[in-house]
Amino acid sequence: MAAQDYDSQLLESVAVRRRRLRDALLLGGERQRRSVDERLGKVFGGIVIAAVLCAGCVGWSFVSNRVMKEKPGVSSSVPHSSSPGAAESPTLTSSSR
Repeated sequence: MAAQDYDSQLLESVAVRRRRLRDALLLGGERQRRSVDERLGKVFGGIVIAAVLCAGCVGWSFVSNRVMKEKPGVSSSVPHSSSPGAAESPTLTSSSR
């Protein structure tokens, strides 16, 4: 059992050493500044993704609105009177006074 503990400790220490060497190689002496730059990049990327999603939603709404207007069987939300001299609805006449 003692040999397995020694082996696992050795493997763990080698992994820690490699991670430290990799971080030192990638980040160098300016470790704090680079982490701030990485955070700003992630924030900027998030803003870009949010803007693209918003533009996609607006575009989808525009296109679906155009398609619904072109369909002949779909009624619009504004009711049309059957004759030009028809009386207005009571809510419209009472609110205009």
